[in-house]
Amino acid sequence: MDRIISFIIIDSKSYLSLQFEPMSAVTLTPRALYEEVAELLRQRIFSAELEPGSWIDEMRLAEEYGISRTPMREALKVLAAEGLVTMKVRRGAYVTEVNEKDQRDVYHLLSLLESDAAGVVAKEATPAQLQELQALHTELTAAVTDREKFFEINERFHMRLLEIANNRWRDQMVGDLRKVMKLNRHNSLFKSGRLEESLKEHQAIMDALMARDAALSVQRMNEHFANGLEAAS
Repeated sequence: MDRIISFIIIDSKSYLSLQFEPMSAVTLTPRALYEEVAELLRQRIFSAELEPGSWIDEMRLAEEYGISRTPMREALKVLAAEGLVTMKVRRGAYVTEVNEKDQRDVYHLLSLLESDAAGVVAKEATPAQLQELQALHTELTAAVTDREKFFEINERFHMRLLEIANNRWRDQMVGDLRKVMKLNRHNSLFKSGRLEESLKEHQAIMDALMARDAALSVQRMNEHFANGLEAAS
């Protein structure tokens, strides 16, 4: 690799010569192994393959994934920070159980954060952004008979609304809270008629957003979470 020579002129009779090697291109490391393991475990928790309250057998899972216990332990620390796993002294890791108070607290905070985002979107979203939300709502309507697809589109709708509201700190908090909410999400939407009720609430939210009514958008989102909590309880 050729050297680069630079001259710094001090005055009319003197200068300083510097020689240095140019920096090589930065090599980005692939996603850390423990992050990949954390995602695998996260999906098993969300699907209830690892049930709330169950003990996580680190050694068996490490063998199953063909890894050492070190990345497994690091993955569990990530999930513990997200609230999905509870670490117990001398007993190991357990899938977090969400009690009634936890559930109320999570829904309360989500209601505050997402209703605020809805108010922002009603006032500041571009017509194209509102059409994006309308398109997602149309997809949601078509998926009302398919629970898993409904879950997936419902989350996309809420996360897109948050992106449009454009507050990364709120997004981060909602992301963590929604992970905890997923521990119990099936209980709420599996209740008879809840998917249809949720769809009607989404329609009311969309109507308020399209009308550019910030106060009504906040109200409709709050009602959506209040009804969701009631169904989950």
